[in-house]
Amino acid sequence: MDRTWLGGLVVVLLQAFQPVPAVAQQVRSGGEETITIRGFISATLFVNDQLFALSNGQSAIWAEFPELERDAYYHGGDVRNTRLGLDFNGPAVFGDWRARGTLEVDFFGGFVGTGAFSDEQPQLRLRLAYADLTDGRTTVRLGQYWAPVFGYIPESLSHIAFPLGWGGGGLIGWRFPGLFIYHDLTPDRPTRVEIQFAALRGSWSDEPVLDDVSAGEATLAPQLELRLDFGRRPATGTQWGAFLAGHWDHKDLSGPGDDIIVIGDDDPDGWAVVAGFRVRPGRWTLLGNGYIGRAIGQLFAQILQFGDFTGRGAQGQVGYDITPRWSVWAFYGIDDPDDDDGPPRLRNQIVSTMVRYRVRQFAVGLEWYHAITDFAVLGGPDRALNGNQFALSVRYDF
Repeated sequence: MDRTWLGGLVVVLLQAFQPVPAVAQQVRSGGEETITIRGFISATLFVNDQLFALSNGQSAIWAEFPELERDAYYHGGDVRNTRLGLDFNGPAVFGDWRARGTLEVDFFGGFVGTGAFSDEQPQLRLRLAYADLTDGRTTVRLGQYWAPVFGYIPESLSHIAFPLGWGGGGLIGWRFPGLFIYHDLTPDRPTRVEIQFAALRGSWSDEPVLDDVSAGEATLAPQLELRLDFGRRPATGTQWGAFLAGHWDHKDLSGPGDDIIVIGDDDPDGWAVVAGFRVRPGRWTLLGNGYIGRAIGQLFAQILQFGDFTGRGAQGQVGYDITPRWSVWAFYGIDDPDDDDGPPRLRNQIVSTMVRYRVRQFAVGLEWYHAITDFAVLGGPDRALNGNQFALSVRYDF
């Protein structure tokens, strides 16, 4: 064998088995900003004994007709919680003010068509899209983001995009395009006090055709919200947070041009007062949200019913870390519209428990979700439906 050829082979083999140095990933953008890619993969396998709305699986909120009495149990799987976000940290634009932005999507945009294979083809849905100007203490945001009345999110591995109690158990709020202003009132103190203001696009349920003008947009008055946020900055000691928020909006049910005749009040006002807290003493986690309001179906309130209804809701969750990896959780929430206002759904109660195992970016959990929904029945006594969901869920964050 030729010695030159043999020597070359040895060199190639030695290089092949050398440790390969790690190379940092680089994502290039069209501007001067840096980009952070974040999100999570979520999957749930579930067994139900009743139909749920808004849909079965990861967006179950309240028990829905028809009532299943015989052969009630069925199973399914859902991955629509899966989420992808892009955060852009831009350059300084003037003085201490910097630009930044966020784009976030998940897969609750419906399914590709109908039929045997549509359930395995969920579509993307835009969640957040906004641009900021910030100097670190004050942030001016323009785009689609969460309304300030949106409270603290209960822990769950199956109910993430549709959190526990949202729309049916004491947690209200929604994402709207608008102008948002955040200002830190105590920048140099351990206790953070922040004031938030938002002027949001009007919203209601009665668009006669797709992308038409709703009653919330038929007036020049935007939805207005104000929130005071309190909390302890990340440091030693007990972490805690609390908030108090208010909402007001105006609707014109006749629409622009006043071409539609509406019987009764065609200019209802919506309002809400919302409060919440979250505290983590030692191994415990305690959380609560509550609201009272009127004509705020667009905020996922009053068991998601659009009408001139008054309602109230509250929820609470307690969690305990048995070990750094194992934890147990219990939740209760209620949404209770005023029966005298005539809503079809009179009350919804949710009970949920979870056992979770979490290590770094990976978590798996077993959950029980129970909804008790009271309905008004025309010409008969009220009806109550009970629904149970048993779920095995996994989440991987990146």
